[in-house]
Amino acid sequence: MKPGYKTIYEQYRHSITSGLLKPGDKVPSVRVLASELGVARKTVETAWAILVGEGYLVSQGARGTRVNPDLSLGGEKKNLPTAQNGDLPLSMAETLRDQSGFLRLGIPSLDAFPYKKWLLLSGKAVRSMQPVEMTNPPLMGYAPLREAIAHYVNISRGLSCSADQIFITSGYNHNLRLILSALGKPDDKVLFEDPGYYFGQQTLKRIASNLHFAPVDNHGLKVDYIQQYHRDARFVFVTPSHQSPLAVTLSLPRKQQLLDWAQQNESWIIEDDYDGEFHYTRKVLPALKSLDTQDRVIYMGTFSKTVMPALRISYLVMPRACVAQFRETGEQTESGQPVLTQKILAAFMGEGHFFRHLKKMRTLYSQRRKTMLAALEQVYPGMFNIEVSDGGMHIIALLRTSTQDVRLAQIWQQHQLQVSPLSRWYNQNPKRYGLIMGYTNVRSAQEAIALLQRPAQETRALLSVE
Repeated sequence: MKPGYKTIYEQYRHSITSGLLKPGDKVPSVRVLASELGVARKTVETAWAILVGEGYLVSQGARGTRVNPDLSLGGEKKNLPTAQNGDLPLSMAETLRDQSGFLRLGIPSLDAFPYKKWLLLSGKAVRSMQPVEMTNPPLMGYAPLREAIAHYVNISRGLSCSADQIFITSGYNHNLRLILSALGKPDDKVLFEDPGYYFGQQTLKRIASNLHFAPVDNHGLKVDYIQQYHRDARFVFVTPSHQSPLAVTLSLPRKQQLLDWAQQNESWIIEDDYDGEFHYTRKVLPALKSLDTQDRVIYMGTFSKTVMPALRISYLVMPRACVAQFRETGEQTESGQPVLTQKILAAFMGEGHFFRHLKKMRTLYSQRRKTMLAALEQVYPGMFNIEVSDGGMHIIALLRTSTQDVRLAQIWQQHQLQVSPLSRWYNQNPKRYGLIMGYTNVRSAQEAIALLQRPAQETRALLSVE
């Protein structure tokens, strides 16, 4: 009988813990081992994913997959390297971004994307390429796309900007680095939400030497805390539409309070509107930037959540007075984004497909969230508390009494459910504990129940001990 993924997993785990495989030893590639065992590559991929998720193996790209060098020779794990202030272990960080699986965060519905229309626009864009478009790309972005984005945010997000204020970038980390390079000094105090977007924390810990954290409650970022302890902050990063990860909305009084603070202290607010389009229980809320009469808000948008992450196109709306500073910085640090993908996206937006797609996704995501919530209650009755927000692309299943969300997340990840432990998104106490899970690609009630049942036995066993 051909071995299943559990058998492969158990054999290699035993070889590592018993010392037959030493830290740093290379293991066979998926293709080679699948051929040797006569099994499907997916079988080996599943076993490898579990071993990577548990920290026994590490993927090193072209160097192959190896036994984790941080394991001791006797087989007992050393503590996996973690940064200070609640950073995730490296294996868990890889799970959040690179590992395949279900319930992944921030991935738009892939089954409902208009592939045929995108393919048609792609062909047109290729055929219409002009020689001038094949040289160096425009520093601040393809002009028709900048115009389309300005039109979109003015209509849908309540802004009042021109195409000249749009700077096309390659993603969130790119945005952060560009903003701080253009407007910041090395010792500027930077504030970030707590809990807050994990990868944003990691980027800022590397580039902002004076980084601090401000707590979030059910009304969003606590501006009183900023005024009391960090009035001298130069930058504050905030997710006002759906706080990442709690998904609460920054209340209108706090929005006004935050804007007043920024004006009085000549500080900058960086608004990350990563999934503000997806509001379900009422009309879409306008962006914080729409209330900004003093031009103290730098607005960040992305197409990773509305189109696809692989597109790697995001953008900034620059304050009018700072356009020259961003351009000057860009001339030193930027090379522009590929024109072809910008042309395709510009056509997608200009012909109205983007608006129709968003409208369809709002309805679809609202339905899929209801499906996921019902499945959670059916499979795990009374085991989680779930605070339903007005929108977003994920839900948080809060643990009622347990604090073992890290261990619970590891269990779920072993079943290819790429959830994230809420506590690891905090840098300060007190913390909350639960599982953050995406639902946008769960296509039916049957699928939701089947996925949640995978770790059911181990989940009940862990939580019943508490």
